[in-house]
Amino acid sequence: MSGLYIHIPFCKQACSYCDFYFVTRQQHKQDFVDELIREIHSKEISRFTEKPIQTIYFGGGTPSLLTPSQVGTILETIDSVFKLDLKEVTLEMNPDDVSKEFLSGLRSAGINRASMGVQSFDPELLKFMNRAHTSNEALKCLELLKASDIDVFTADLIYGNPGQTLESLAQDIDTLLQFNPPHISAYSLTVEPQTRLGKQVKLGRITPPEDDTVSHHFDLVVEKLKSAGIYQYEVSNYAHPGREALHNSSYWSHENYLGLGPGAHSFWWEEGRKSARRWSNKPDLRSYLKQGWETPYQPESLTLADLAEERLMLGMRTKKGLSLEELKNLYYFEFNAVQKKYLQKLETEGKAELDERISLTSNGLKIADSILLDLVTM
Repeated sequence: MSGLYIHIPFCKQACSYCDFYFVTRQQHKQDFVDELIREIHSKEISRFTEKPIQTIYFGGGTPSLLTPSQVGTILETIDSVFKLDLKEVTLEMNPDDVSKEFLSGLRSAGINRASMGVQSFDPELLKFMNRAHTSNEALKCLELLKASDIDVFTADLIYGNPGQTLESLAQDIDTLLQFNPPHISAYSLTVEPQTRLGKQVKLGRITPPEDDTVSHHFDLVVEKLKSAGIYQYEVSNYAHPGREALHNSSYWSHENYLGLGPGAHSFWWEEGRKSARRWSNKPDLRSYLKQGWETPYQPESLTLADLAEERLMLGMRTKKGLSLEELKNLYYFEFNAVQKKYLQKLETEGKAELDERISLTSNGLKIADSILLDLVTM
């Protein structure tokens, strides 16, 4: 057992780019917490409680719309049901929800890592993203996090926005670095079809930036953070050495995790590690409140061949890459002649490094999705 993911489905408003499950009506928050408690208790005396949990992650949605008392009740229930050997307990938060008292309450409840969605300090970009917070609220939140007793905090930035200049992005990075965050997640804006942004792009009202522009943004993020001692360890994640995210790293290394709450996903190896299962709760709060979590939603059985491809896709998005021995011994996977030739070409081009491990360089990580698609279809 690696970690628990808890999906909190409430948001004040819909960000233009977001395709995670959420609801904007908040009258059922306590009903949701009560039902989540029931779902947690349903895991008693099951295979999910046999080994200790190392990480807990409150994602969403906007988990900071819960009170510290509600978060504390959830964590107390988890403690009563699961074995715990906790190394990291993260809660995502929006700047407009944060106060000194709120952070103190979360720390007392057991949260030791905060994940804050800054996205940008530019008022026009925040408006474009339809974020609920202002630039000043983000700055104030960072000041409060820096002064709080929460051990680690991370902040999100989004680059590759339509009309975003290198100068604007550099200002965002410089502003964030004033607070010396232990960890930063920097994401290239992704246009998802069912979001407001996706619909605007389809109608021709918004034109995404050219690939070259996004590439320059990526380079700027990598270099400016590196110069501040914050190193890239995954395509979108950067940290001071030793401050890498433990929970997300478990996803990339294919460890077991259990998702709780509407829309939360789970992954579990079957005994003997010859296959695995993935399932989720239905992304529907009304169904969830009627104990909809009792029926797995879209369950999927994964063969070793499926898992090998997935491990390749996940592992090669990390700076550490993959062990060839692990691929062979755990997944019975070896690269074919065409794939080996392709990897050697990437090495010659300075996009990959090959020895006992296979990993992408910064130049390779910049186009990781394209490389991985080519690799698994050969």
